[in-house]
Amino acid sequence: MSNDARHDLVVIGGGLAGLAAACRAAELGLRPLVLEAGEDDRYICNSRITGGIFHVAMHDIRVDTAEARRHIENASCGFARPELVEALAENAGRSIDWLRRQGIRFIRGGPTPELGTVLAPPRLQQFGMHWKGRGGDVLLRTLSDRLAENDGTIMRGARVRALLMDSGRCIGVEAEIGEEVRRIESAAIVVADGGFQADAELVRQHISPAPEKLCQRNAETGRGDGIRMAAAAGAKLVGMDSFYGHVLHRDARTNGRLWPHPMIDSMAVSGIVVDREGRRVLDEGLGGVSVANAIARLADPLSCTVICDSVAWRGPARDAILGPNPNLAKAGCEAAVTNTLDELADKVGLPVGQLGETVRLYNDAVARGRLHALDPPRTSDRFPSLAIAEAQYFAVPVCAGITYTMGGIAIDACARALDENDRPIPGLFAAGATTGGLEGGPNSAYTGGLSKAVVFGLLAGEAVAAQAARQAA
Repeated sequence: MSNDARHDLVVIGGGLAGLAAACRAAELGLRPLVLEAGEDDRYICNSRITGGIFHVAMHDIRVDTAEARRHIENASCGFARPELVEALAENAGRSIDWLRRQGIRFIRGGPTPELGTVLAPPRLQQFGMHWKGRGGDVLLRTLSDRLAENDGTIMRGARVRALLMDSGRCIGVEAEIGEEVRRIESAAIVVADGGFQADAELVRQHISPAPEKLCQRNAETGRGDGIRMAAAAGAKLVGMDSFYGHVLHRDARTNGRLWPHPMIDSMAVSGIVVDREGRRVLDEGLGGVSVANAIARLADPLSCTVICDSVAWRGPARDAILGPNPNLAKAGCEAAVTNTLDELADKVGLPVGQLGETVRLYNDAVARGRLHALDPPRTSDRFPSLAIAEAQYFAVPVCAGITYTMGGIAIDACARALDENDRPIPGLFAAGATTGGLEGGPNSAYTGGLSKAVVFGLLAGEAVAAQAARQAA
């Protein structure tokens, strides 16, 4: 094992959170080193293949602090740590201004509030991945250039295996770089290597009994290294049971044309989700992210089928961006369609009669306004509940597509990693999808992965710089 010279800051991970932390620290006079496991100069990660939408809880990221706080609190239903809510609300708009100053361009991506700030050039709305030269790719290459201009460094092909601790303080890392193991000391460490969505062991432990039955709707580089290392160093882990993702056609697991789009969310929230017995198994009204989480938690995550009628098929299923109608057919995968529910059940292998009874009970609850009395109950304040009553009837077998995990290292509003007693661990910071406490909870609350990454990346870089200034003084 060789020892490297001591650094002002070492950042683990070269995605948006890591590069934001490093670039901001470099602006403030430090010389950061970013350790990125990917070896290519366009190393793959979720930030590079992102759709590029910056929002706060599906609302415009540029709203004022009070409005942003309200949106986050409403989405999280009380789960999010108040100090993290405040930090995101106060700094979301500032983070976009900072990105613009780095040379990042944005466009309005559509008429709805969450599409007000989208990376340019936008990712093509086509099947499969088209990320080269698009928003996320340009974002990371631009930030990498800015880091180099400010005397920061990115070392690729460097997978960190352990945090170095001394009397409770984090003083560096141990990293595998090629065939060599290096000990790299630093005044501060920022863990920003993403979630654990691509690690079957952690997913099985926290999210799904059958991770092999989920669709990896991600870059497959989030392996949970940082979360494991931080826990070993005494960091508290929170909110590990939720993820951001979407409902996809079941064949998306093996057919690249069916991921990351079309998403079946719009069809699910305007219809019902049933198991192999033809019975509802979850609350469709909580939205696509929550539905995907509920499917993943089932004993068999490949047991669900989404059912709707022609009203939903012609409306929500068509209106969504790259929704199932007509994009399933364009991807070479038709939805099952029949004129009666019994025919539909027979066509997709559900018990004939039971599906009709499930729809009858559901329609009766819609008509009477008694959705809360269903088993399971259906939420109706976010998405309208439509009766399934107008032929034709449609069915799509589905799976859960996991994009990034929402839980991880507990942090405070300065992105300092916290121990089991909520005390900061000296020298240890974390940002982005490797952290927890903001997203997740009972309803799998989603506040925005890109906004979370850039805001807490900036806060981490500023906190490290402030720490260095205090030590120098």
